Amino acid sequence: MAGSQVPSTLMQRVLTPAASARLDAASSDPGPVLMERAGLGVALAAARMGARYGARAIVLAGPGNNGGDGYVAARHLHRRGVAVEVHALAEPKTPDAAWAKAGTVDEGVSIRSIGEPQPADLIIDAVFGAGFRGSLPKVLIPWIETDVPVLAVDIPSGLDGTTGHVEGPVFMATATVTFHSPKVGQFIGRGPDVCGRLEVRDIGLVGGDTAFLLAEESDAPRPGRARTAHKWSAGSVVVVGGSPGMTGAPLLAARSALHAGAGSVSIACPGALQTVYAGAAPELLTTGIGSGVRFEQADARTVAEAARRFDLIALGPGLGGGRERFVASLLETWDGPLLIDADGINALSGPEALAGRSSPTVITPHIGEFRRLTDVDATYEHAADLAAGTGSIVVLKGSPTFVMGTQRWVVRSGGSELATIGTGDVLTGLLAALWARGLDAETAARSAAYWHGRAGASLAERETVTADLLAAEIGKIAW
Repeated sequence: MAGSQVPSTLMQRVLTPAASARLDAASSDPGPVLMERAGLGVALAAARMGARYGARAIVLAGPGNNGGDGYVAARHLHRRGVAVEVHALAEPKTPDAAWAKAGTVDEGVSIRSIGEPQPADLIIDAVFGAGFRGSLPKVLIPWIETDVPVLAVDIPSGLDGTTGHVEGPVFMATATVTFHSPKVGQFIGRGPDVCGRLEVRDIGLVGGDTAFLLAEESDAPRPGRARTAHKWSAGSVVVVGGSPGMTGAPLLAARSALHAGAGSVSIACPGALQTVYAGAAPELLTTGIGSGVRFEQADARTVAEAARRFDLIALGPGLGGGRERFVASLLETWDGPLLIDADGINALSGPEALAGRSSPTVITPHIGEFRRLTDVDATYEHAADLAAGTGSIVVLKGSPTFVMGTQRWVVRSGGSELATIGTGDVLTGLLAALWARGLDAETAARSAAYWHGRAGASLAERETVTADLLAAEIGKIAW
């Protein structure tokens, strides 16, 4: 895997629990100072969830520093007039947690051992932190099964902060307040399902060994268009694909590229299908290659020649199976920028097919395509390995999406509304257009993934997301 990256101070780092623990240990601030800041952050988050004067809150405190954060939060809530109690799993096992408990006792907060659930307006889960592995003690399960809103401290107890794995019952948080940086397990596995709304609290730490960066709007630029631009200088894309039964995929990709601001977009398709596209989309250019309904190996040179006028090729939408020889020949013939999606990825002989390219290459596999290409599980670590080993930009599509290149990014702007046929083709068109309009390949990939998710979320607020509507929605976020 590629080494850790050094982001700017404006980029949101995501850390592993191990990296976070190293950062805590290396801090020049004493442990109680960090714990006081963290506990205050928890109390403020609790107040935003309704833990105000007269409300009843129960803090479930574990024996480690996560429990210490809970003790501090209880002290602050008590001062605000909240009827707060601490239910402790065990006595503190760290000096900092013992300090926090002593301060809470001095404040007059009631502390008891965890028993059966009690009535409350809010439960603060401060039992186990991001380093937890395994299954939870049985005494916690009745608390998990209540319908009381839960605020998790750092990470919901029961969730592995490194892998996102759970081995049994886990707290389902309404919100999670984490410190300094989000943790990897909050984005993968079950993490997105159990963390609820994620709030990051600054407690005075700086830096950390970054697993990946969280893409936000400021990390997803969209290029402008010069006053003197014309249709060929504004970005030009040729989509190479099409086969019987899958004629819609190139059309969706091409229309998405046009909506995303590319000045000239063409579909290069098997010759027998050209009339389909010419009739369906008069706003697009079309080029028929050969006379069949599928691309053959001999067509690769003609496709490359037809693409010379364009900034890049988007290869794969609707290409169909069994096109390995065509794709291999096109990779040998085309030396320009190349975006590979769908059956273009499935036709690759393996990662080595990408390694020798001299021009930028982006691939956009979903989980199944990634596994077929690499023979390994589709994890962010393996996606980073593939990017490093081939020199390509890897967009591992999913929820979330990972964009791996010289930097490693996670994109969580999209959701389950995108789980419908054709939305990946729309992403291909959007990415191709942003790239052709002037962004470098890596930035275009990150920006496209982010705005694809935003467009889907926006559309879903009004109606069901379908690929054709999503392609049109892209035009609203293209500039």
